[in-house]
Amino acid sequence: DKVLTELIEPYELRVAKLREFLEDVKPSLRYDIVPLVDPYGPSVTDPDLQCLVVSEETHRGGEAVNKKRLENGLPELALHEILLMKDPDHSQNEEEKISSSSLRQRLLGTLLRPPRQDPALPSRPYVIGLTGGTGSGKTAIAKLLGHLGAFLIDADKLGHAVYVPSGPAYEQVVAAFGAEILNEDGTINRKVLGAKVFGNQERLKSLTDIVWPEMARMVKEQIREADAQG
Repeated sequence: DKVLTELIEPYELRVAKLREFLEDVKPSLRYDIVPLVDPYGPSVTDPDLQCLVVSEETHRGGEAVNKKRLENGLPELALHEILLMKDPDHSQNEEEKISSSSLRQRLLGTLLRPPRQDPALPSRPYVIGLTGGTGSGKTAIAKLLGHLGAFLIDADKLGHAVYVPSGPAYEQVVAAFGAEILNEDGTINRKVLGAKVFGNQERLKSLTDIVWPEMARMVKEQIREADAQG
């Protein structure tokens, strides 16, 4: 349930940053950094542990740890509760405390890494692909780029265009799935077609093998048009 899980840094990088922080704060401190493969980690099995640092919102978790320790025949840990630092710069949609979730939200719209230079790709036109699930903000970002002068190619619209009677995939789709997918006016009934392919991997692959190459050709044509327009 983490916010923007795709922006969470790899475990190894987070460990390296934590180790650097600990060494900077107190070089003489002895510590072990271990991955947690379950909600408890070594806290319920290590007999040498004496104290567990918690916050107000994780105090109940500390109590659950002590319950598990007692079940395992180990003494309870002292629960040392600390106050969470407030984030004076948090926005209305962010948590009041200093939070990695808020920091990840602030990364949206920033350049995470320099554009990769590929000698096999032409320097222009520069192509940006927007991907993401429903409600992830693709349309909003596309409008922003459009206002900045970008040439927009809407893959959803192309996905509809390939199916129209004059579209490049129309005849192939009708030949593959039969006239029963047609409306009275000759257009493809997307609901009827969908009922034929979804849940049937073989039929779905047959459809995508027809449609996707045609969509790719249409995208390339529009990219060439964008290049011609400068």
